[in-house]
Amino acid sequence: MKVQETSLAGVLLLTSTIYRDSRGAFQETWNQREMAEAGLPPNWVQDNFSISKKNVLRGIHYQVIQPQGKLVRVVYGAALDVAVDLRRNSPNFGHHVAVELTAENGQMLWIPEGFGHAFLALTDTVGFAYKVTEYYSPAGERTILWNDPELAIPWPVSAAAIIVSDKDGQGEALRQAEVFA
Repeated sequence: MKVQETSLAGVLLLTSTIYRDSRGAFQETWNQREMAEAGLPPNWVQDNFSISKKNVLRGIHYQVIQPQGKLVRVVYGAALDVAVDLRRNSPNFGHHVAVELTAENGQMLWIPEGFGHAFLALTDTVGFAYKVTEYYSPAGERTILWNDPELAIPWPVSAAAIIVSDKDGQGEALRQAEVFA
């Protein structure tokens, strides 16, 4: 497993070997020993999977009650995955990192507690899998507006083409949002 630091301390890009041959491919997506060596938590409470069509943007989501660490990957298709530092006392508060995750590159992104998360589907369909360290808390869920100018996330699709849920379209601006200390 190759582990790379990103520009945001704590957010890691993980690349495991994909073994390909004439039959297809094999990839180990979870190995507790290797993940522990990379600094990831040993316990996970839930695995999630979503399917999105092209130009669907999900996020920027986080929980202030029962904050979640997330290990995310694309099972099929391609997505631009974004983590935003929402720790008010961090020198990187409001900064983001964006990584293209694909089924072909097999990369995973570790997003620790204290960060918001979003992704944009870049292909016709995207299968997106993530492990989380804490259960979903409807009372604790918050959403930052995906196109907040203060964040200046360079989404590679025009704003008119992006598809968001009603909830995500009504997210709060970073300046008004409840975030982490």
